[in-house]
Amino acid sequence: MKYVVGIDLGTSSVKTLLVSQGGEIKGEATAAYPLIHERPGYSEQDPEEWVKGTITCLKELMKSSGVAAEDIEGISFSGQMHGLVLLDDRNEVLCHAILWNDTRTTKQCRAIEAKLGDKLLDITRNAALEGFTLPKILWVQENEPELFAKAARFVLPKDYLRYRMTGNVHMELSDAAGTLMLNVPEAKWSEEILEAFGLSSNFAPPLVGSTEETGTLLPEFAELTGLSTSTKVFGGGADNACGAVGAGIVRQGDALCSIGTSGVILSYEEDKNKDFAGKVHFFNHSHPGAFYAMGVTLAAGYSMSWFKDSLAPELSFDELLKPVADIAPGAEGLLFTPYLVGERTPHADSVIRGSFIGLSGTHRREHLARAVMEGITFSLAESLELFRQAGINVERIISIGGGAKNPVWLQMQADIFGTPVVALNNEQGPAMGAAMMAAVGSGWFDSLKDCADQFIGYRATYEPNAANVDKYARLFKLYQQVYAATRSLNEGLQEFREQ
Repeated sequence: MKYVVGIDLGTSSVKTLLVSQGGEIKGEATAAYPLIHERPGYSEQDPEEWVKGTITCLKELMKSSGVAAEDIEGISFSGQMHGLVLLDDRNEVLCHAILWNDTRTTKQCRAIEAKLGDKLLDITRNAALEGFTLPKILWVQENEPELFAKAARFVLPKDYLRYRMTGNVHMELSDAAGTLMLNVPEAKWSEEILEAFGLSSNFAPPLVGSTEETGTLLPEFAELTGLSTSTKVFGGGADNACGAVGAGIVRQGDALCSIGTSGVILSYEEDKNKDFAGKVHFFNHSHPGAFYAMGVTLAAGYSMSWFKDSLAPELSFDELLKPVADIAPGAEGLLFTPYLVGERTPHADSVIRGSFIGLSGTHRREHLARAVMEGITFSLAESLELFRQAGINVERIISIGGGAKNPVWLQMQADIFGTPVVALNNEQGPAMGAAMMAAVGSGWFDSLKDCADQFIGYRATYEPNAANVDKYARLFKLYQQVYAATRSLNEGLQEFREQ
């Protein structure tokens, strides 16, 4: 039996999966590492921690599984997106990595918009947001010029880890799409953008595909982990691309609903000319020639965690949500907007905050709980509506994360989205997507689509309830009015918030 390893390099930890040719999980290991917050709005990490954590996990996988090193054919990666790792001419790290959730770059985002104008969306298909990589590069240029003068190139987090494993510097395409320097429709670096900001073409590493081989393990890395120098290493993918692959989102008509701390609606697309005017993200997918559109709700699962911790800390989530099944759609005239930390899609607004609208003395905790669930789902439905307006046909939605653990919430998603919602048998997320890329790269399958047929299993399908679909459609129109109605109120309240 042969095996592959999927490595998910997350923000707080690295997760590794050992997967057989039949798609069975034969081992997993996780290692945590710290975030560095030197100032408000700063979020950094030491790239060496990624390497140490990965070595720890791989050693544990080899020890616990008993699999022979020569039977592990390939390794691939999922990586946290957008993080800036600056390297000198010897490929040594120059400073801490600046992560996706670092917010110091608002000034640089406005500078990008001013310099590129409409060309930004034409080329990159994405708006300039603080999380992206180019604003971080410009911040270092402006604030640490002596350090930046030493920078020969940049990489993203998983690409740095892969370099340490193989000695070869590349950047994988689906991750490069989140830098604001890639011509997304043409799948190549934009010379126009690089030149506009004084960056040489060598500053951006050679691009590779998700299933493309980038080398084999260096002898020293193989020795540290117990793996073989013959193990092939493949490009991998951005965490959202890998999460989509791991959920089987590799065909036209499929979409993903992921409710974690934040929430994501993601759809598979093969038309490079889709234009969302920057209202949603549009990135290259891991499947060759494909793309994915993505909308984000910043406080999806976080809204539910906040509600539980604030009003029912003594209850489990199952206990808290059990009575919700007895409450009719609409929570007896109560709406909730999940803007607890601002919003991303369709309102890129850091000032807006959440609301309960219609609260009365007859509402009990279970009504509020249902309203929170519905509000989170309405927010995700706004992204889905943008997809449909752009001509994307969504035939089914695969639901993962916290929203897939509760049957009532799964049915609610089907009713609000007006689309069948499917739950997975075994949800492993981006690490499984990375393992699938290694499986295809190793020649086990001809494509990620073929691999998904073997590796992905489905638990249940929730069909929309026609009566509920009609009721939720009317509620959704009311929900969409809350943002505009509360925007100025939140601006006024901002002076009273703790800064």
